Amino acid sequence: MDTASPSQLGAIRFGDFEVDLRAGELRKQGVKIKLQDQPFQLLQTLLERPGEVVTREELRQRIWPADTFVDFDGGLNNAAKRLREALRDKADRPRYIETLPRKGYRFIGPIHGSVPTLANGSSTIAGLPSTTQPNRPLRIVVSIGLGSAVLLLAIAGFAPNKWWRHMRGNPVAQIRSIAVLPLQNLSGDPAQEYFADAMTEELITELSHISALKVISRTSVMRYKNTDKSLPEIARELGVQGIVEGSLLRSGERVRITAQLIYAPTDTNVWAETYDRDLQDVLTLQSAVATAIAQEVQVKITPKEAVRLGSRRPVNRKAVDAYLDGRYHFDQALGLEFHKGLENQYEEELQKAMAAFERAVQLNPDYAAAYLGIFDVGNSGGIVPHRELVPKARAALEKALQLDDSLITAHLDKAMILMTEDWNWAGAEQEYKRAIELNPNSPDAHAAYADYLGDVAPGKGQKEAEFAQQLDPEHHRYSTSGYFPEDWSLDQDRDYLDEKDPNNAEFRAELGKEYQIVGRYKDAVEQYIKAINVYGYQDQAKILQRGYARGDYKGAIRDWMKAWEALSKRQHLPTYWAAFMYANLADKDRAFVWLEKAYQEHDWCILHLKSDPIWDPIRSDPRFVDLVRRVGLPEQL
Repeated sequence: MDTASPSQLGAIRFGDFEVDLRAGELRKQGVKIKLQDQPFQLLQTLLERPGEVVTREELRQRIWPADTFVDFDGGLNNAAKRLREALRDKADRPRYIETLPRKGYRFIGPIHGSVPTLANGSSTIAGLPSTTQPNRPLRIVVSIGLGSAVLLLAIAGFAPNKWWRHMRGNPVAQIRSIAVLPLQNLSGDPAQEYFADAMTEELITELSHISALKVISRTSVMRYKNTDKSLPEIARELGVQGIVEGSLLRSGERVRITAQLIYAPTDTNVWAETYDRDLQDVLTLQSAVATAIAQEVQVKITPKEAVRLGSRRPVNRKAVDAYLDGRYHFDQALGLEFHKGLENQYEEELQKAMAAFERAVQLNPDYAAAYLGIFDVGNSGGIVPHRELVPKARAALEKALQLDDSLITAHLDKAMILMTEDWNWAGAEQEYKRAIELNPNSPDAHAAYADYLGDVAPGKGQKEAEFAQQLDPEHHRYSTSGYFPEDWSLDQDRDYLDEKDPNNAEFRAELGKEYQIVGRYKDAVEQYIKAINVYGYQDQAKILQRGYARGDYKGAIRDWMKAWEALSKRQHLPTYWAAFMYANLADKDRAFVWLEKAYQEHDWCILHLKSDPIWDPIRSDPRFVDLVRRVGLPEQL
């Protein structure tokens, strides 16, 4: 019997690609490209009707039959995304797959091989009738064949799931590091975007309690929100083998979360599930997802971890909403911090946040996260330090730990308050070690401990910092230890800000400080001018600009500080900044006036007396030595 040619078998060619519909394969210049089942079915369906619009409803009937309970919109969007990644196609500049918003998709590329037709004129692929006919689609035929094979293997004594994993190379055995990408908000309501982000953070938190897994921090993954990068590319940047992605749909009191685990090196889907729950079960839901992923990748869960994952209790749904409302207002407050003319709005947002967290606690007294929210507001410092809230913040933190001693964030918070409020360095170190004990793979815990070690004994924290970066390659940019990679020059830092984050006043000011430390006052003044303008203090920026214009950069900073002190008599300004500036200018008397204020306010800058080179010009002064003694910084480790 003669062998059929590719065209007779239904092979279709476009651009550098060839689709073998009988083999179910996509190839580029003869090389097979990995494509999952649903994206392949989408491609197959579009190729059957080139140049025509295939509606979303037609695709639902073809790929997601009515008896399949899935998040169709999220599934279709994900399938289209995967298909474009395989074809190296762009949604905004399509060569092959055109999106018609709210309608469907259309294949627009030139086809070099014709699709065989039946005698009745209907299109056929690989000898199978088109799904416009009442015949069963290829998907069902393949499923029947695979089902028969699995049944035979089961009769023969094989475990089908293990057999299938063996046949595909068992990628789950290689997944020991995971990044959870931001969940897509499918509600169509921008107000629910914060809810989706909060659920992403919760899932990361739950997975982070599994010590056998390396889990990338929230701050590192959030930059991939709405990215068009492929999953293998994201995985390479983050240094992980597994990617968890999914979507969230909230409607009233119901929440549907769809999650899938991808083995990134081969872009292989190894697990997927859809959960449809009541809002009060949303936190137990995240524990269920984390447990399912851990079981799928076959990592060892310790007895304590198993107990914790199984012990999450339902939370009053109104308490969940109150907590999320508190987080929203707290984040709003942080965005307003130090901006001229927005001081009252900042205080209002803080008050709304505190009220929301307290409401969550009243509705659900065992809600640990709400107590941590109260701590965050009470310990925020901000424009005006609220020293009267510190006892409330401390009590809330202790309550959170009483409810759940495994909360890594709570131990890191306790370490910080032990240092800033009590100058209790030994107690703080115990909390950092406890956080690392709870999860040796937590980049947040290792980075925070690195900061601590660097403060008490400069240079001692390097190994911890390097380990944090190994766990999370992007952690250096977003952790408390710094915004930029350590191997970058200051000019590279500046260029990054100019290109990627030009209105980040906080790190403009920090970069100016770094320039000032190394004696590059001209560059420092340039960054200070940009930062001050972002914060809205144009009058003070003009003072710096006048000094800059005459080339007297140190004089510009001195004039700025005079204006700063005058303004500080009318409103509270950060004490640490004036202390920094005067110390670097070796104006010792003014530096110690502001340092004493910082000490009385328990300002964070006091933690870095031994480690920050900004203090070098006044370090030998007896007043500085006495201050180090008063805050109890250890002589050595």
